[in-house]
Amino acid sequence: MSDEAPAHPTAPATAANADALPTRTVARYAAGSIGTGGFATLPGLVLTYYLTDNLGVTAILAGVIVAAAKVWDVVIDPVVGALSDTDKHRRGSRRRWMLVGACTLPALFALTFAAPPAIGPIAGAIWVSIAFLATATAFSLFQVPYIALPAELTGRYDARTRLLTWRVVVLTVAILLFGAGGPALRRITGDPTTGYLVMGVIAGVVIGVGMLVATTVAGRSDRSRSAMAAAGTSAAERAELFAEAVGEHAARPLGADASTPGGGVRDNFRAAAETLRRSQPFRALLSTFVLQALATGLMLAGAQYLATWVLQSEDAVTFLFVALIAPALLAAPLWGAWARRAGKERVFAVASVLFAGAALSTVGALWAPGTWLYASVAVAGVAYAGMQSLPMAMLPDVISHDAARYGTGRAGAFGGVWTAGETTGFALGATLLTVVLAATGYVERTAAMLVWQPPAAIAGIVLSFSVVPAALVVASLIPLARYRLRRADIE
Repeated sequence: MSDEAPAHPTAPATAANADALPTRTVARYAAGSIGTGGFATLPGLVLTYYLTDNLGVTAILAGVIVAAAKVWDVVIDPVVGALSDTDKHRRGSRRRWMLVGACTLPALFALTFAAPPAIGPIAGAIWVSIAFLATATAFSLFQVPYIALPAELTGRYDARTRLLTWRVVVLTVAILLFGAGGPALRRITGDPTTGYLVMGVIAGVVIGVGMLVATTVAGRSDRSRSAMAAAGTSAAERAELFAEAVGEHAARPLGADASTPGGGVRDNFRAAAETLRRSQPFRALLSTFVLQALATGLMLAGAQYLATWVLQSEDAVTFLFVALIAPALLAAPLWGAWARRAGKERVFAVASVLFAGAALSTVGALWAPGTWLYASVAVAGVAYAGMQSLPMAMLPDVISHDAARYGTGRAGAFGGVWTAGETTGFALGATLLTVVLAATGYVERTAAMLVWQPPAAIAGIVLSFSVVPAALVVASLIPLARYRLRRADIE
């Protein structure tokens, strides 16, 4: 008894020290959101518009192009997740694939916006399809392991909230930077064709730099606790994990639960499916997030159309983004602080309801378009900060909870499925917009061509920015109500 007494009070302090996150680690991890925010924002904002209003591609074909790249994400993301887990398992780090993605994305991103209108709509559509597909692949190589890292950097409930809150602060800055700065770069040459190319080159470089900074955290994660350790593995299990990391068990065959790293493509997809089958909290959280990504992707893709045809100014998209992101910058830490007191899932529901109300209010632009729209968008921005930071902080909880129950860390597999769901939601949002545009008679054009849009097309743009996304967010509350993890389950 006396021999055990001194160890008891020191154990919590040791755990706290092990889970403490240096500010430098938080900052470097958050820098990755410059890349993720840029890739999610700029193509979502201008790619469909670039196809329909610069290359003359029909709205429905533009939607197919955007959706095709994201369908590819669904295929490749689980594989990237399995490759990332294998690297973590054998090499002790997820950095390798992140570096490949960060180094190749800038050139591919620029190439996406380099198609000359003179080659015609069909050739332009093929050009953009191939380039954007390659860009999406490079992004997946970075993003999937990037999402997996928080579960390994710390095992503490509130520490993850802090880590992901500051990631979302940087994410909101990136959305503002690319959402407002991208269209501004597009105008810098005075010619739409060269302007899009300049925008693609500069934005691609900035995205790549943010990603490269974040890879330094992946290099450190092999010295931090894995998802298994964060979930409370024993000393023997940690020793086994270390032995596997240095290769003693590199040839271990695939387990029956399809979650042992090192299998083939079929096994990788089996591992991804296994994460959905065995984790009810993950299914609930992912369903919620995909529906909300669909809603925000729809609004993001519609913002440029709203600015051009409803507010009668192509430049108004910059002000829409300032109205959205400036309040979000202030709100993200506040949502995190509230979540620490009330619980992430409850505060996430409040943010979702607030966003739905703000989006619905913009339907008034059907009858009275004007600058009042910026106020509604600002309220949506406050809510959007919570809708981004809180589910991202809940995902590491889901991963560590699964590892504690099943004794096998599959952060990469979870990250792959999550990224596939997120990117699919955003892409289908843009595709849904193009379906509405096509159904309401939207008229496509090439660069510098003047056209007139019918009233039905204008109404379709407004409804795509208001009623439809509000309904999607309300629907997302149904799976969120089934999310069962609470602080006690994690701590």
